[in-house]
Amino acid sequence: MTRLPFKNTILSSILKKRINQIKLVNKTPLETQQRNFEYLLNKGKNTKFGSEHFFKTINGYTDFVDKIPVRNYEELFPYIEEMRSGGKNILWPGETKLFAKSSGTTNAKSKFIPLSKDALHNCHYKGGKDMLALYLNNNNNSKFFNGKGVIIGGSQNIGAKFIDGDLSAILLSNFPFWVNMHRVPDLRTAIMKDWSKKLAKITHQSIKQNITNLSGVPSWILIFLNTVISTTGANNISEVWPNLELYMHGGINFSPYKNQFDKLIPSDKMNYLETYTASEGFFAIQDQADKKDMLLMLDYGIFYEFIKKEDFNKNSYKTITIENTKIGIDYAIVITTNSGLWRYLLGDIVEFTTLGPYRIKIKGRTKSCINTFGEEIMVSNTDYAIKIACQETNCELVDYTVAPIYINKKAGAHEWLIEFNNQPTSIEKFKNILDLKLKEVNSDYEAKRFNNLIIKEPKITIIKKGVFLKWLERKKKLGGQNKISRLSEDRKLLEELKQLNNTSFQQ
Repeated sequence: MTRLPFKNTILSSILKKRINQIKLVNKTPLETQQRNFEYLLNKGKNTKFGSEHFFKTINGYTDFVDKIPVRNYEELFPYIEEMRSGGKNILWPGETKLFAKSSGTTNAKSKFIPLSKDALHNCHYKGGKDMLALYLNNNNNSKFFNGKGVIIGGSQNIGAKFIDGDLSAILLSNFPFWVNMHRVPDLRTAIMKDWSKKLAKITHQSIKQNITNLSGVPSWILIFLNTVISTTGANNISEVWPNLELYMHGGINFSPYKNQFDKLIPSDKMNYLETYTASEGFFAIQDQADKKDMLLMLDYGIFYEFIKKEDFNKNSYKTITIENTKIGIDYAIVITTNSGLWRYLLGDIVEFTTLGPYRIKIKGRTKSCINTFGEEIMVSNTDYAIKIACQETNCELVDYTVAPIYINKKAGAHEWLIEFNNQPTSIEKFKNILDLKLKEVNSDYEAKRFNNLIIKEPKITIIKKGVFLKWLERKKKLGGQNKISRLSEDRKLLEELKQLNNTSFQQ
């Protein structure tokens, strides 16, 4: 075995030592969360928000709930706007100059999430280090540090009073030196706005390197890998980078893309590691190589609360702390963070798979769902159904989005707008499998589909290759963490995509 350079041996050793700390946190989860709770209140007591909500009089969780209502982004925006104008001690002590531009939605209006130095180092970077620590713990023979990693990120804007941009770009710009030693491309390329030029430069800089790992959103990584293959003339990525061993991903369900990765990287030493990270924080990491659920990281300066999805759907924001959660129940997450997001409704739905330690899986978004006919379809449902449909009809997916066809005298339906790499030979078979699998995983959908009384069979609309990419380009959302919304309660996005599909454009 090739011996690691001395500096990498030390780094690997430091990361592995973190495993003992993670184990200790898992043994004392409630005490860890209580420490976070007290730390956050103490940090926030002298801020504008803390003064307005009487932090100094809060004595325990009940007071916390009574004095601070659960808020969404729009309700916190006046404070964030004041911070972006240069205001100090607003939501968090001091002046916040970094703002992560949230791209968890395809709406034209962007969210700007404050990113404090505390969160940068004690949440996001800590999560990144723990991700590697857990991976190394599960892969003792890893040669991760013998080569470099390709990180596909977004771009950022530098203003007079603040910097905003994709979280990935802000993290790249502030990485510690040891991370920059092990990655490509160079920083200027990594945060470029022009996706086409960035893609060409990343490809050029990486093909001659010993690449051992990749990270980024699956759809953008696939575009990059296919560009590498076309540029080099290789049959697959393993011919270009024989030592590639890890792809770190998050932000979107990976299962519909897994077959394409397997074809592009036909290597038995290839590993896939999922994380749960967002502009608002780093939350969970896949800690078991043979399991897909993720370990909730409880010592990153975040205090967690949860709302039962059934209560949330009734507009009830009754919260519970982690000690009262149960396995198999869908929860909306509420977070209080070390960037000053106080009782912030994150917008994600999760389910606990274990409680000792606390592991979760992501079920979908509170708003990214279709409940037009009482069917309560979630992203986890549609991702599963389309994965099986693709497997059983031997086709490859690029992306998809679903919207309702409203009831007009007769039953309504769901229209699936799908872009394929290669299409199924029988669309009818694909549609039937999709429909069947949705019935299997969602009893509400199954009931509404009975005898076509409320919901008819799905309508499949196939669009030309490159339509989703062109739509993102026109919205100036190429690269980074940007993605197409999978589910919509209205037809606006779907109709925009169909109109684009019907016009001529350069693929």
